[in-house]
Amino acid sequence: MQSFYLNKIVYYIGGALALCFIASYFVPQLYAVASLLLLFLVVAVLIDTLLVYRKRNGIIATRTTPDRLSIGDVNRISLHLFNNYPYPVSLSIIDELPVQFQERNWVRHASLAGNQGTDIHYEVKPLTRGAYTFHDIQVFVTAPLRLVTRRFTIPAQKTTKVYPSFVQMRRFQLLAISNRLQEAGVKRSPRLGHSMEFEHIKEYVRGDDYRTINWKATGRKGNIMVNNYTDERSQQVYCIVNKGRVMKMPFEGMTLLDYAINASLVLSNISLVKQDKAGLITFAENLDSFVPADKRPGHISRILETLYQQETRFLEADYEKLYTVIRNKINSRSLLVLFTNFESIESLQREMPALKKMAHYHLLLVVIFENTAIKGLIESSASNLEEVYIKTIAEKFAFEKRQMIKELQQNGILGILTTPQQLTVNTINKYLELKNRARI
Repeated sequence: MQSFYLNKIVYYIGGALALCFIASYFVPQLYAVASLLLLFLVVAVLIDTLLVYRKRNGIIATRTTPDRLSIGDVNRISLHLFNNYPYPVSLSIIDELPVQFQERNWVRHASLAGNQGTDIHYEVKPLTRGAYTFHDIQVFVTAPLRLVTRRFTIPAQKTTKVYPSFVQMRRFQLLAISNRLQEAGVKRSPRLGHSMEFEHIKEYVRGDDYRTINWKATGRKGNIMVNNYTDERSQQVYCIVNKGRVMKMPFEGMTLLDYAINASLVLSNISLVKQDKAGLITFAENLDSFVPADKRPGHISRILETLYQQETRFLEADYEKLYTVIRNKINSRSLLVLFTNFESIESLQREMPALKKMAHYHLLLVVIFENTAIKGLIESSASNLEEVYIKTIAEKFAFEKRQMIKELQQNGILGILTTPQQLTVNTINKYLELKNRARI
């Protein structure tokens, strides 16, 4: 592979000298001047070549990448470069990024003093899950006279996996632990009544509910004692992800399946923080994955690994088979959060019998995606007959989406209509609302 390059200035000077040699046919005195300048140019190129090739490892470069990348989030990559030459050099760095990024013009420039190093940081945002391979680092070093450039190819191949958004998961986990979920857009849901799960007896302080006074403990202690209750715990929360063809639709570079997977990961982790049990089901024409609800340490890692392996299928999902699996494998009443999509009211009505059977034994929450492209068409102004027709059709589709939620509610099934961007927040809002209302 070629590693030696002459810079543009050499060609510019060479072209100027060629013109001088041509002109020397008419002005003979120019011949001697052009010959001397050509000799100086050759000597300068040789000196520059010796300077840049004097060290075998003139430049050392390494890349630092996370052990895993988070889909849909900004991930930081770092390059460390060190100049082994005793004099300053100019660098052009090309990091061979994974093909998934389709980045063909990535280049960074730096100047390094002798025997000094520097760090270059950049960010990547993967939009698909899977293995991403970073290849070699190409460093082009320009010698001090700026006449010659040498290329160093530093082997740095590394494969990094892109997982569901664990960055988003950690963010919501920290907010949930510190009771600051409102900062992420999660609404504070009012608590109706109080939980019936007894925790301990404590001494009464101002503000405690007098209805919780424990009269027997008060009589024994001589002070007013009250019962303290906590949220219901160990409730089962299952995220069910449809992998059929309807989930292949893209929004801002990511598919609906990826949005559903990210939301499932966050919701599972939040439910574990709330001391509930998290489970996972993925399905299409057949059951694909089943992770029983649990809250043991390390369970979220099992869910993460399972979600990483999911891929969209191009067949219709079978809800009857899903009901059979749920009926046979989930024995106690649970919250089932079904991430799916229906493009018409007729497609929802075809699956309604299976959904009603699930809702008979469990609390079923169906999450449907709102088409943001249609929303843009509705809000735009129509100036001709064709645009009026398009806008009318868009309004019809949007109206059908709202009708689907009403259809679900009429059949005793909870529903959410949300944009892909607000999916996680809206799902957590609904989960916390159901928990505060003691629905689960």
